[in-house]
Amino acid sequence: MRPDPAGAPDAEAVAEAVFAALADPTRRAVLAALAEAGPSTATDLARTLPISRQAVSKHLGLLADAGLVVAEPGERRRVRFRLRPAPMQVAQQFLAALARDWDGHLARLTELLEEET
Repeated sequence: MRPDPAGAPDAEAVAEAVFAALADPTRRAVLAALAEAGPSTATDLARTLPISRQAVSKHLGLLADAGLVVAEPGERRRVRFRLRPAPMQVAQQFLAALARDWDGHLARLTELLEEET
């Protein structure tokens, strides 16, 4: 992700990373499982998903790269992953701004069509 001059990732880069991560249905399932169960290990998640622990680990790595999850050391060297809401909120703001733009265009189109009738 590209940082802004102050060192924070730029919102568009964050949104791009989030959308790329969410493009995969398995990663969406991993996020949903974390949202439901709370912080979990790859092993815990593999028990509830139809994929191997190694595949879960791969997807968790990609989700971590996108900033959507964070790894936390746990007991006996087990790493638990938990959701990070901030990147998702940036993507939601991006979509909300896009929707507002479209709402304006569609309202104007409606006005023009009504003027013609």
